[in-house]
Amino acid sequence: MEKSDTSVATEVDPPPTYRLLLTCPFGLSPAHIWNQQIQENSSLYNGKKFRYGGHIVHDVGGSKQESSVCLHLGLTDYRTFVGTNLNPCWEKFLIPSEAMLFVDDSVRCQHTSSPLGNGAIVETTDKRILVLQRSYNVGEFPGHFVFPGGHSEPEEVGISDHQVDKDATESGHLNKKISQEMFDGIIREVVEEIGVPQPTLTEPVFIGISRRELNVRPTAFFYLKCNLESKEIQQLYSTAQDGYESTQLYTVSRGELKNMASRMPGCHRGGFALYEMMVETAKDI
Repeated sequence: MEKSDTSVATEVDPPPTYRLLLTCPFGLSPAHIWNQQIQENSSLYNGKKFRYGGHIVHDVGGSKQESSVCLHLGLTDYRTFVGTNLNPCWEKFLIPSEAMLFVDDSVRCQHTSSPLGNGAIVETTDKRILVLQRSYNVGEFPGHFVFPGGHSEPEEVGISDHQVDKDATESGHLNKKISQEMFDGIIREVVEEIGVPQPTLTEPVFIGISRRELNVRPTAFFYLKCNLESKEIQQLYSTAQDGYESTQLYTVSRGELKNMASRMPGCHRGGFALYEMMVETAKDI
């Protein structure tokens, strides 16, 4: 007699696709973000993208609502990004550790390009969230769902190489310009990818940084509102400047967004998690 197999298959949770590096569920305005140019780190390459090199959170009187964040940014370029983060052997660029969860992220990724991307959670007047489906001609995650976004650009504030030999006053002015570019950059991406006029958008608030586990790519996320309804935005999308980067615009509810998150790149799944934290925090106020 054959022995029957009485073993029962157990469901295994999939590995996480993102790590939240910084959470700001109350939302931070430009006045609460500073940027520090790092000159000494030899892994910061000269180029056209801001490189994420860590952050410091300053709590004011222990109140999270009045916190400020200092982002450590350097420079990198797309070629270096392709050669490190997008390299098939990208994991070999990471600093190994037996206790990786407790290693500072900037140390772990110090040999990667790690350009800081941006993403926008945009809410319409009829309480829908804007989601794009990426074109199949793009280099990363073709056909996936994503939030509008891209990168803030160093050249927008006149930076084409590392800033050296600047005194404290000059550095302070530069840091303010970089900080503002973090917010201007995400508005620019929404306007170019969705086609909505800039005056219809509120000032973005910064809600945190997510890094996808696959090739350790970091993305800063922002929340903002558009004073148009979904139908109006769909009409404008057909004439968006960068509409070629996507194939379709979806305007979805929070529940629908949760279902779509499984088809997002890890960093954008983290963006959804940051948005959820912001919504839940607002309920408690």
